[in-house]
Amino acid sequence: MELNPQRIATREKLILVGLYLSKYDSLALRQLGFGSFVEAFNVIGYALSSKPASIKNYRDEFDPLFPNRRKGWHKRTTRGYCQKVLEQYNSLDLQSFTGLIKSFVGYDENLLSELRPQGRATSRQSYFAERLITGLAAKQYFESIHPSLPEFRGYSLQNTTRLGCGFDFRLEPVIGKDFLAVEVKGLKDMTGTLSLTPKEHETARLLGERFFLVVVRNFRESPSHQVFRNPLSSKLRFRKKERVIAQISWLASV
Repeated sequence: MELNPQRIATREKLILVGLYLSKYDSLALRQLGFGSFVEAFNVIGYALSSKPASIKNYRDEFDPLFPNRRKGWHKRTTRGYCQKVLEQYNSLDLQSFTGLIKSFVGYDENLLSELRPQGRATSRQSYFAERLITGLAAKQYFESIHPSLPEFRGYSLQNTTRLGCGFDFRLEPVIGKDFLAVEVKGLKDMTGTLSLTPKEHETARLLGERFFLVVVRNFRESPSHQVFRNPLSSKLRFRKKERVIAQISWLASV
């Protein structure tokens, strides 16, 4: 059985998410921290650079095979490639299947205690959904719609998330202009609180009109976006919040 997510094709990942949601139904939503299937479709769909409707269709494909309240695609037999995935992965238990689904978006359960801020009451399940919304899903959403945004017409896109440069995307002009920087933030609902790290805030200050903040809202129902150019001088009002964190290290002489 193939359990290495890097060797599973995107379509098969979408099928597996549909199978997981169909087989475990509301329990699957609780395991992943989503409040509804629509939210799960939106967040996981965009996180996998696909359409949310694709996951819904695959869930519906498997629904006639499991005891839930939905009828799904009950008027036809399961398609061959979906049946193959079912036969290969249906023996996975809930914990293993959940871990596999989470691994599709680069989530490592073993790192949770290191990544989650200390003192938070957020459960492991809801923390997964929260991080996916504010991180990968929002960024992949932006990648999918940026060619249609007039602010970025004529620019090529480079993902700089892992470079630690204070923004998520660098947009290079085709000819003769300075690059633009884009930081993307995601919200579960239409409204919420977003934060800038000290480096993001300083980069926004230095770049001014060349720095854009894109807020992707309402993953709970229907994602939409809003673009803020030079956000520190926009209608947004950022307030500084300081927190002292004790850092422990172990030293040795060599």
